[in-house]
Amino acid sequence: MSIDAWWTLAVVVALIAVLASERLAAPLVVMGAVTLLLVTGVVDVDQALSGFSNEAPLTIAALYVVTGAVKRTGALDSFSRRTTGTRPMHPGQARARPAELARVVLPASGMSLFVYNTPTVALLAPQTAAWARRSGRSASWYLLALNYAVLLAGMITAIGTTTNVVTSGLLRAAHQHPLGLFELAPVGLPVLFVGLAVLIGVGGLVARSRRTPNESAAGGTREYTVEMTVPAGSPLAGLTVEQAGLRSLEGVFLVQIASGDRVIAPVSPTDALTVGAQLTFAGNVARVVDLQRMEGLVSAEERHFEPQGRFYEAVVGANSPLVGQTLQEAEFRGRYDAAVVAIHRAGERVSGKLGTVRLRTGDLLLVLAGDDFLLRWRDASDFGLVAPLDGAAPPPRRSRSWLVGLILVGFLVTAATGVLSVLEAALIAALAVVGLGVVTPTEARRSIDLDVLIVLAGSFGIGAAIAASGLASHIASALVSMAPSGRGWTLLAVLIATVILTQVVTNNAAAIIMFPVALSVAASLHTDPRAFAIAVTIGASCSFLTPIGYQTNMIVSGLGGYRFADFLPLGSILTVTTVAIAGTLIPLLW
Repeated sequence: MSIDAWWTLAVVVALIAVLASERLAAPLVVMGAVTLLLVTGVVDVDQALSGFSNEAPLTIAALYVVTGAVKRTGALDSFSRRTTGTRPMHPGQARARPAELARVVLPASGMSLFVYNTPTVALLAPQTAAWARRSGRSASWYLLALNYAVLLAGMITAIGTTTNVVTSGLLRAAHQHPLGLFELAPVGLPVLFVGLAVLIGVGGLVARSRRTPNESAAGGTREYTVEMTVPAGSPLAGLTVEQAGLRSLEGVFLVQIASGDRVIAPVSPTDALTVGAQLTFAGNVARVVDLQRMEGLVSAEERHFEPQGRFYEAVVGANSPLVGQTLQEAEFRGRYDAAVVAIHRAGERVSGKLGTVRLRTGDLLLVLAGDDFLLRWRDASDFGLVAPLDGAAPPPRRSRSWLVGLILVGFLVTAATGVLSVLEAALIAALAVVGLGVVTPTEARRSIDLDVLIVLAGSFGIGAAIAASGLASHIASALVSMAPSGRGWTLLAVLIATVILTQVVTNNAAAIIMFPVALSVAASLHTDPRAFAIAVTIGASCSFLTPIGYQTNMIVSGLGGYRFADFLPLGSILTVTTVAIAGTLIPLLW
C-alpha cells in the first residue's frame, strides 16, 4: 500500500477506537480526523468538505423537522396508544408473554415506517416503561424488543433511517441512481417479518428482569445513587446511623459516609453522623425522591433547587457534550438551569460524589428543573431522551395533527411516485410544517440534531480519503481473496464486515467507511455496485449487539437498566437472521 493508504488506515483505526471509547464528542473526533487527512494531503478541500455539499445531511435535517412536527401534534398517537394497557399482570407471570410483546412491537414497527428511529423510540419507550411499572412488570422485558422492532422496520424505506438517506446520497455522489423510496422493501420486509416473529416468540424467553435488589415488587424502578448532606442544626447530627433510622429505610440503602477526608464504606449501624457529612444512598427512584423530603437531611444539590421544580429523567446522549465530563466540569446547573439529584448507571453502582462522577453515554440522570426543561432540551443532542418522572409527555397540539397527517401523506406519495425526489419532498414538507404554523422556527431548529449532521458531513471526508488513498481497493482485494469464489459470497463478506463495524461506530459512519470498499469490490468483480451498496445499507442498520451501536440502544439501555451483555442473546439471533436473509436475497434481486 502507499504511504497515504497506510496513513488513512491509521487515522480510521484511531477514529474507531476513540469513538468506541466515548471519551470525546463524536463531532470533534470526526472533524479532527478529517482535518488530519486534509493537512497531510490525503484529500483536498473539496473532498474533505464533500459531505457539506451532499444532499444527505440536508435531507436528514428536513426530515428531523417533519418528525418533530409529528411528535408535537401527536399525529401518529394511534400507534403509540396501542403500546399501553391497564390489564393486571397474570398471576405467577415471570416473563413477558407473546401477546404483550406483540402489542408493543407491532405498533412500534408500524410507526417507524414514517418516523425516524430515534424520535420513535424516544416517544414510545417512556410510555412503555410507565405501562410496565403500572402493571407490575419489569420494563426490561419490553424495551429491548421495542427498540429492535423499530430498527428492523427502518430497513424498509429509503427514509426509514438516516443510514438509508446517507447511502442514497453516496450513490448519487458516485453518479448512481439514489435509492427509491421502497427499493429496500424486498429485503427489508422479510427481515422485518422474521424479526418480529423472533421478538414475539423468543423475546420473552431471553429478556432479563433488571429490577434492582432494592426495588419493590409493586413497581419500583432503576437504582439511582444520590448524595444527601447533614446540615447545621439537623436533629440527626450526633446520632448513630441506627439511631437516625437510616438502617431501616425501605427501598434505599446507605452506601457510604464522607466527612472531611474520611470515607466510611461499608457503613455500620454504630457510625456517627456529623454536621456537613455527605451521605451516599442507592435505591429505587421513588425512594430517592422521598429522601429529598426527609427531615434532617438535605440534598447535596439543594443550593441549585428551584422553588417550583419538578423531576425529570434524562439519558446522556451518544453525542452529548456531557460525555467524559463531570457535572462540575460541565457546569451543569448554569448550562441547563437544572440540578442533578441522582445518577443511574446500568450494570454498576455509581461511587464517589456525584459532582465528580465522569458521565458516560447512556447514564440516566434524575434532574430537578423548571417546567420548561422538557421543552428546551427534549430535542437537543445533549440528551438521548428527556421525560417527566411519571413518563408522561406534554399535551400534544392535536388541533394541527390532521394537517401534519396530510403533509406526511403528501410527502410519501410524491416521493414514492417519483414526482419529486426525497430531498425535494422533504424540504417542501419541512417548510410546510413551519410556514403553516404547526411548529415555530425555534422548535424546528431544536428538532435538528446538529451533532449528527456534523458527524455525517465529516464522515463523507473520511470516505473520500479511503477511496482516494487506495485503501478501499486494498480492503476490497482482501475481502475478495478471503471469500469463497463467487459474487454472492463476496457480497456476504461485505455485509458481515459492515455489521461488525457498525457495532463500534455509528451506523452512518459504518456505511460511509464501507461504501467506497463496496464500490471497489464491485469494480474488481466487474459487476453492478448497487447490490453491494444495498448490502452496506442493511449491514449498517444491524446495530443489535451492543448498547453503543446506535443511539436508540442507549435510550432503552438507561430506561430498562440493561447491562452490556443483555443485548447479546436477542441481538445475536436478529443479527444472524438478518445477515442470512439479506445475504440470500440481495444477490437474487440486484
